[in-house]
Amino acid sequence: MLHKFKSLIQLIFIAFILILSPVSGFSQSGKPKAVIGIVVDQMRQEYLYRFADKFGDSGFKRLIAEGYMLKNAHYNYLPTVTGPGHASVYTGTTPSYHGIISNEWYDRGESRMVNCVEDKKQTAVGTQTGKGSASPWRLKTTTITDELKAATQEQARVIGISLKDRGAILPSGHLSDGAYWYDGTTGNFISSSYYKPGLPVWVDQFNQFKLADKYLNKDWRTLLPIESYHESGPDDSPYEGKLNGKDKPVFPYILSELRKTNNQYDLIVSTPYGNDLLTDFAKAAIDAENIGKDNITDFLAISFSSTDIIGHAMGPNSIEIEDTYLRLDKNIQDLLQFLDKKIGAGQYLLFLTADHGVGENPKALIQNNLPGGYFNTGDVLKGLKLHLEKFYPGMDLIESFSNEQVFLKSETFSEDPKTASIQVALTSEVIAQYLRSVNGISEVYTRQELSVKGSSANAIHDLLARGVHAGRSGDIFFTLAPGWSTVGGTGVTHGSGYSYDTHVPVIFFGTGVRHGASSAYHQITDIAPTISTLLEIKFPSACTGQPV
Repeated sequence: MLHKFKSLIQLIFIAFILILSPVSGFSQSGKPKAVIGIVVDQMRQEYLYRFADKFGDSGFKRLIAEGYMLKNAHYNYLPTVTGPGHASVYTGTTPSYHGIISNEWYDRGESRMVNCVEDKKQTAVGTQTGKGSASPWRLKTTTITDELKAATQEQARVIGISLKDRGAILPSGHLSDGAYWYDGTTGNFISSSYYKPGLPVWVDQFNQFKLADKYLNKDWRTLLPIESYHESGPDDSPYEGKLNGKDKPVFPYILSELRKTNNQYDLIVSTPYGNDLLTDFAKAAIDAENIGKDNITDFLAISFSSTDIIGHAMGPNSIEIEDTYLRLDKNIQDLLQFLDKKIGAGQYLLFLTADHGVGENPKALIQNNLPGGYFNTGDVLKGLKLHLEKFYPGMDLIESFSNEQVFLKSETFSEDPKTASIQVALTSEVIAQYLRSVNGISEVYTRQELSVKGSSANAIHDLLARGVHAGRSGDIFFTLAPGWSTVGGTGVTHGSGYSYDTHVPVIFFGTGVRHGASSAYHQITDIAPTISTLLEIKFPSACTGQPV
């Protein structure tokens, strides 16, 4: 009887401890030896479900089984494109603070479109083509990688790699030990003089292997029998783009032949072998940079880009994109096994997310009686100028019509600030009224209207407001209706504030992470403070997210 009583007391005590235990998805273990940040360019959350039956047990499924997944994570601003996506993941804030308002945007000071990582003060390293004139100087806040460098007196190793320059540069921050990206002219990984005057020996040695040639001499055939790809549409689809040299967008892709009709080394990014090449480069970086070899936490930021290139051309319903994700699953498995061996299972912290999702082809939507349409930017601009001529005859008021923004010519208004302010407000309203009448436009706001704080976390007004930077954005902003796109024929794009573009995977895995999942709404800006909390370092300088 006494034994049963003691057992009951023990059970009550255990239950009491469990009730008082934290319900967070994270445990209180020690700091990781390394953090691996993975961004998959253009990955929808639903791909994890749709392709699940064909994934192996050691890639995406392992991350989900052993990690903590946010099933309802969204981008909380506009536009949902690559540059802002990478910047927001690593800064924990939105374009209104970090300043990366698009991949390219109109710069009033330079009177031209500028790239988000373009830096004319820098020169290319590892190539003579000049494509390495880049740096993070346009990023106006610190990143989690910057804060890790600062917290360790710059002893932590921080490296960023991608096929795209912005995918390597923005995540690795201002204090990076190196950012490396793929040069389609040479088939090599290159860098910028911002980091070092020359490539490290290990990068030179990697380039000498000419792995791009090895992959481009292969054929791209489906990983599994093509008739088993039930999760996708037909292989020969009128909504898919064709590679130069192909009559139809169908398997197989004989790359050795297609190299003759495409820019030789650029071709690899349009195949899953681009992700294979980046995985090889990631393993070389871990070895050569001694990532995770001591008690000071290091950081490797990896951005897989071929998913985006293939996705734009073929769309989310293509066999090509499904096969790409089945192969990426094997890349993730390969990387995890390598990390287990080199750093130690449970000794590293990893997160996986995406920089945006993707929409459907509008032609496909229309032909299937679904809402959608094609938005012709040139026609709308022409109509807007004719409309303005009625109110302001002979005046050229528009400086730029880009990224769903209108920039007004400041020199056409009064030199008196108060008068100019009134004139801008009136002109903005005239333009806004016209845009609201255009078929395919959903919402229109002036800069003044966006300055009013909203109340909803995901209302279009608030998404736009968080994407506006005072010194870089335009004067009038508009969004397209659901399903509408600037892509008219084949292929797809992204950038909207709708769930198909905002809803992305977020998975935490490894040191300090307890298994589980949440269906609660989370913002993409929550990733950086979560990692900062686990590392016990300062949040990035303008962080607006909250730890999970």
